[in-house]
Amino acid sequence: MKVTIKATNLKLTPAIKRAIKKQIATLDKFIPYIDSSVGAFVEVALETRHHKKGKIYYTEANIEVPGKIIRAEAKEKNLYQAINMVKDELQGSLKKYKKRGVAKKERASRAIKRKWRYSPLIRTEEKGKRIRHE
Repeated sequence: MKVTIKATNLKLTPAIKRAIKKQIATLDKFIPYIDSSVGAFVEVALETRHHKKGKIYYTEANIEVPGKIIRAEAKEKNLYQAINMVKDELQGSLKKYKKRGVAKKERASRAIKRKWRYSPLIRTEEKGKRIRHE
């Protein structure tokens, strides 16, 4: 997965880059059967507005999978906690995306099996056995 990182109001250190890439790399196993390259865009920022005291870190991530963009965001007082929260949200969304794809394929294969099993057009005998028609 190709990861693009952007920092706003914050210096992007090698430690932050490593943490982001490590967390996003764990999501590869949840991306099902995709031949094309999948891209992830991660933005980390230090909030400057709407907060009177303390530093609030903002992390946003978008993963582009075929037919959909999966998005997550988090605000925390610690940057690494925000990155972990985004990873957890993306993981849940990718699991749902994967389940939907698998379920769709299973439904399609069941429909094809049903169609061929009960087709009134097939009236032949195979090895002395009649094909069931209902």
